Amino acid sequence: MSNGPMTESVVEEAALAWLAELGYSTLYGPDIAPGEALAERVSYAEPVLQGRLRAALVRLNPHIPAAALDEAARKVLHLDSPNLVENNRRFHTYLIDGVPVEYRRADGTIAGDTAKVVDVLRPDCNDWLAVNQFTVEEMTDHQRRPDIVLFVNGLPLALFELKNAADAGATIKGAFNQFQTYKKDIPSLFHYNEVLVISDGTEARAGTLTSGWEWFMSWKTVDGTALALPSMAQLEVLIRGVFERRRFLDLLRHFVVFASDGATVSKKLAAYHQYHAVNKAIACTLRATSDRGDQRVGVVWHTQGSGKSLSMAFYAGKVIGHPEMANPTVVVLTDRDDLDDQLFGTFAGCAALLRQAPVQAQSRAHLRELLQVASGGVIFTTIQKFAPEKGEPYPLLSGRRNIVLIADEAHRSQYGFGPRVSRTRDDSAAHLGYGFAKYVRDGLPNASFIAFTGTPIELADKNTRAVFGDYIDTYDIRRRRRGPRHGADLLRGQAGPADAG
Repeated sequence: MSNGPMTESVVEEAALAWLAELGYSTLYGPDIAPGEALAERVSYAEPVLQGRLRAALVRLNPHIPAAALDEAARKVLHLDSPNLVENNRRFHTYLIDGVPVEYRRADGTIAGDTAKVVDVLRPDCNDWLAVNQFTVEEMTDHQRRPDIVLFVNGLPLALFELKNAADAGATIKGAFNQFQTYKKDIPSLFHYNEVLVISDGTEARAGTLTSGWEWFMSWKTVDGTALALPSMAQLEVLIRGVFERRRFLDLLRHFVVFASDGATVSKKLAAYHQYHAVNKAIACTLRATSDRGDQRVGVVWHTQGSGKSLSMAFYAGKVIGHPEMANPTVVVLTDRDDLDDQLFGTFAGCAALLRQAPVQAQSRAHLRELLQVASGGVIFTTIQKFAPEKGEPYPLLSGRRNIVLIADEAHRSQYGFGPRVSRTRDDSAAHLGYGFAKYVRDGLPNASFIAFTGTPIELADKNTRAVFGDYIDTYDIRRRRRGPRHGADLLRGQAGPADAG
């Protein structure tokens, strides 16, 4: 960034330069406006660059007839709900899963298919464009001009609102408030939005369509190996960390969730510590579940209040969708009914991310029934349901290797090898046992284990480390409080079976 006066235009130019380095083409909004020589728009009311969208549909779907691609474009361009968030959710489904279409085959039968609007696996197959000063007008007296709009295949997936740090009246909170105005005046632009960015050149934060001020978060690392140096501008860290093209597509595909509390729907995007921890955990999982793996994925320790439950859901969703896992079964384990209910509620709200609805085991017999499947499933259970009936030899429940057990709050007192007594809704204190490690390994001898905890595991806790392995990623209170700085000591993956490389 320039050493001259910190004006809004300087911040804008720096952002465009960083985006260009990441492979985005750049254009000036007025140059592509209706009536101009480079016009890509017929009207200011159009938030989508339709020529680029239609070209992408043809390029990415050569097997689908033109008429069906026209129908796909129509569905994307005309999201019919009167509710802004519902339109955004519908578009996100199109973005990740494709647009459902039908067409008649040569033999007269009807084919059902999905048309890709973005290739989420191959960044170079998409059209990447950053446009500054992009005017949108939906009502005669409501012409608005976001500072930067990022387009992928003509779809406006990210918006930047930038302020002048030298102007005491132009704050980063002001940029947030500006987006609230835009949502009222030009809502169609937000039908397609995935990430909102606010910055004053000093601070920079990212959020979603529904994020309140407190949920716009900084992005403190570029690649997850260390926190950014203090000499690196926060906006540059965020742009390089979020909008590197492969990482951006990965975020959209695996780290966005629409959660509902029954009354309202909120769109959530992973924070930087969640994103990088989950991807490290995926690498560790692939190694642990391989033919030569030791079944110990490792431990993710993220301090209380860091979104651990949602991190677990992001992890489960990405494990389920990974082709090397061959449609795995994911078992989520707690030691208390209230924790089981709480986590189940979080995962149930992420059913779209998981590609299936999770199921809560109601009894020992129900748990055994749920595990007797050839593949698939997200199962919630308390660990007590693994205990055998009195005098019963413990059965083999499944010999598959693609079963992953996620333990919440793994500690030796809860998951050790020694004797234990427990009481839950359906298990009386008479059911004594030897704990998580023995019963689960007897029933699922080839399953792999990962722990998510908000409390550090003691180095002397050999039982927990024997079951789960070493730390995959740690996120402590120091990293929550400190701004960007070098942090190899704070953002770390320990060596050993949990090392993601």
